[in-house]
Amino acid sequence: MTNAILEHVNMTVSDPQRSADLMRDLFGWHIRWEGPSMLGGHTIHVGSDDQYLALYSNKDVQAADPKFRKGEPMNHVAMMVDDLDSVEAKVVAAGLEPFGHDDYDPGRRFYFFDWNGIEFEIVSYA
Repeated sequence: MTNAILEHVNMTVSDPQRSADLMRDLFGWHIRWEGPSMLGGHTIHVGSDDQYLALYSNKDVQAADPKFRKGEPMNHVAMMVDDLDSVEAKVVAAGLEPFGHDDYDPGRRFYFFDWNGIEFEIVSYA
């Protein structure tokens, strides 16, 4: 059997810098790499030393582009944190709206949509 670890997720966003700044603020991540991408775009890799989000854009991406509606094809990205309340306060400070709060065994969670319509689930088992 082969063991696998999720190394990165590549997402198209309207403003890679704004999205990277949010991830850095919420999760304490750092920019691992930034530069030109295939097809004339720009990408920022933001994450930890072991895993990251590749945030891609090009001149044709629009923030309200209907191609990027929720669930087409991805439903959400889930992030595990130690301090759920602290992350939620940062989400609110960024002008985004948490929803779907739930306490369940063994943890707690909430969701939010970023500026691109990407849904994030934030969960804590602490």
